[in-house]
Amino acid sequence: MMAILLALGCLICSALNDFLFKLFAGRQGPRGMFITVIGCVWLLALLAMPVEWERNTEATVLWGMISGFFSLTANLLLIEAMEHQSAGICSTIYRLNLVAVVIGACWLLGETLTAIQGCGVVFAAATVCCFLSWEKHGGERTAWLGFWLVLIASLLRAGMGLSYKYGFRQGADPNGVVLLNSLFWIAGGVVYSFCREKMPGRKPDWRLLGFGVLSGILVTGIVFFMAAALRCGKASVVLPIAQMSFLGTLGLSAAILKEKLDWRKCAGIGCGMLAILFLSIEG
Repeated sequence: MMAILLALGCLICSALNDFLFKLFAGRQGPRGMFITVIGCVWLLALLAMPVEWERNTEATVLWGMISGFFSLTANLLLIEAMEHQSAGICSTIYRLNLVAVVIGACWLLGETLTAIQGCGVVFAAATVCCFLSWEKHGGERTAWLGFWLVLIASLLRAGMGLSYKYGFRQGADPNGVVLLNSLFWIAGGVVYSFCREKMPGRKPDWRLLGFGVLSGILVTGIVFFMAAALRCGKASVVLPIAQMSFLGTLGLSAAILKEKLDWRKCAGIGCGMLAILFLSIEG
């Protein structure tokens, strides 16, 4: 029961954070500095966690940097995608990163794909097809851009998960890897602002700061609740619940942003739910 409650906490934080990303994307703020603020809050929350650098320093640094790159890039693309596409579609496709994780684990890590997980892959493909069908009827060129951006973001997010798995097998310290991830967000956000965006003026952007701090707290909550849920419950129970956060994002977007639902979107979301449930079941 405790694991389910903790997983629900992770779901709520994820849903709220995705919705916050959508709100921030809609105000045309500097995305890089937004990511940097999130990274700073994340880093402060992680400073109290012990890091065993002597465990395997090289593996910790290497896989912390690789996973940090995947994490940073995936979230930047997710925010960019939400400027062009609905939060419901973006959140659903982004959570389907579990498909690439399962397939990649079979290919790179020697894990086995079960028949049930194979069904999950089929439902995931059906989800994407439903949204592609919706886009053909939608006819907005910018919506296509949002669709492909979030699809790439989902693949990059899967790369982060696979690099975690492989890095931990090589002896990397989990706390050290996550700590380096936060540093990547801080530095990467600044680089992104300098290279692609106009840096904010001399006056501080208090709204950006507020968005960033709140999102940083939610990101910290996602990590905390997920880790705690996995410690006291089975992954096959915890992961499906936590990954259903797109339903919360969808509800918030429909209620507050008035995003419309049609039968294609509903079919895609239903297939996404089945995909996550089946992919989370291990043999």
